[in-house]
Amino acid sequence: MSTKGAAAVVVECVIPILSVRSIQASIRYYVDVLGFKVDWGGDSTDMASVSRDDKAIMLCQGDQGQPGTWIWIGVEDIEPLYEHYRVMGVSFRQPPTNRPWAYEMQVEDPDGHVLRFGSEPRTDRPFA
Repeated sequence: MSTKGAAAVVVECVIPILSVRSIQASIRYYVDVLGFKVDWGGDSTDMASVSRDDKAIMLCQGDQGQPGTWIWIGVEDIEPLYEHYRVMGVSFRQPPTNRPWAYEMQVEDPDGHVLRFGSEPRTDRPFA
């Protein structure tokens, strides 16, 4: 079997699917608290897509996805995001921390999923 044809197919995106207890509550959290927008779904379905800057996350009330999924989200600068999320009452597993691979923070959503927001490591701070 030849894989030449398959190798020529371009991967257009990779979208995580998060299992949620309530599709409506999760949409409200991702939109109102984290600043995402609804792409589709959620009104009368058990699945929806939310995105920020055209980067999507699917939310599914049902058997797709696993509880406690971790997602890495690269951003330009986490400092203003951290300040905004702090004011919004976001639950942080870890505040901004300088690591060799990134300056990152960990946000936990109401369903226990962890979003690791990170930007380039800080040169003005030591690594944790």
